[in-house]
Amino acid sequence: MDISIVKLFEETINWELNSIIISNSTDKEKISKVKIRPVLIKEELHFQASEYIGEKVFHTNYSKEELLAKLPDWFEEIFKQAEIVTRNGNATVLISKKGKATISNKIKKNETKSDIRYEDENQTDSKENLLHNKKKNYILQEGTPLPFLIDLGVMTRDAVVIKTKSDKFRQINRFLEYIEDVLPYLDHDRELTILDFGCGKSYLTFAMYYYLKILKGYQINVIGLDLKKDVISQCNLLSEKYGYEKLHFLEGDIASYTGKSSVDMVVTLHACDTATDHALYKACSWGAKVILSVPCCQHELNKQIANEILKPVLKYGIVKEKMAALITDALRAELLETKGYKVQLLEFIDMEHTPKNILIRAVKMNASASEGKDISDELQKCMEFLGVSPCLHQLFQGDR
Repeated sequence: MDISIVKLFEETINWELNSIIISNSTDKEKISKVKIRPVLIKEELHFQASEYIGEKVFHTNYSKEELLAKLPDWFEEIFKQAEIVTRNGNATVLISKKGKATISNKIKKNETKSDIRYEDENQTDSKENLLHNKKKNYILQEGTPLPFLIDLGVMTRDAVVIKTKSDKFRQINRFLEYIEDVLPYLDHDRELTILDFGCGKSYLTFAMYYYLKILKGYQINVIGLDLKKDVISQCNLLSEKYGYEKLHFLEGDIASYTGKSSVDMVVTLHACDTATDHALYKACSWGAKVILSVPCCQHELNKQIANEILKPVLKYGIVKEKMAALITDALRAELLETKGYKVQLLEFIDMEHTPKNILIRAVKMNASASEGKDISDELQKCMEFLGVSPCLHQLFQGDR
């Protein structure tokens, strides 16, 4: 792509940025536009890209380096225009049919660049604005008493988020944002069945019910499933206390659950190792429209992966473990694609809090692909190269 576009983005993706709109798509059915805005994640500057695909919007947070790496995907073949708005002026990019870029840059450069104090004040002002906007944009707001957050120890009775639970509060809101993105795929005119496998204390289960039922008015029947009898008992007591008539908790195992023959949405958070695969397999068997999964403890491929070429790096246990975990989730995403799902791998919570921070979000796009298609030669060769046969692949193979 034109180096002048890269240079412009390198200069403007910083604390001074207000927004970027990338438009004039050559394939609006694939993607019509992208909106970019700065966001703060754990006090660090990131950039949220909202990709408009049909009537749906998908949000992804990037670091500056990651966002710059995305530019070729957007500008080399799809988009022909960009408008950049900063605190110091605007810039536009126009790309001709022959691929020539014309840039109009009216962004004033700070004449006091050597004044360190001036720069620090600007950054502080920008950070405060972002923190203010982030607070405003929370789906669940501090100051609004929510009984389930109070009883679960996240919020005081005065609706103040307990300091030690602030990360949990942000996690809950992040999860609801991911649900908000898939609302267009959920039918508002009939009762939806939602299963939460491995619900645990059910912070997110209660929040999901409250958001979909109370705030958005969806007709839903939510079932939480977990192996811990005492936890299930406590969650059912809380559900009855709040009058959540369509929220029930059951004791049971993911792999053996047969309580439903049709499910609209499946949630599985931190299900260990191949329990995630069984949950994904169940979701596909039901033809679930939406799948939200945060895997955990991906041990299976760590035991399988073997390759002579990669042997010099795989001999380091910690490296092998991290590689196996990432490869596990990438292969899961590819296998879900064969079942007609559009899949994204997204950051759920910051690495500082847990290394298990990848969320698999899958939306059923092709109903006729319920039987699935054969995996590609490319994917087959990839698994053979790594010497692996993932549990989800074996489960799908067993359907034949």
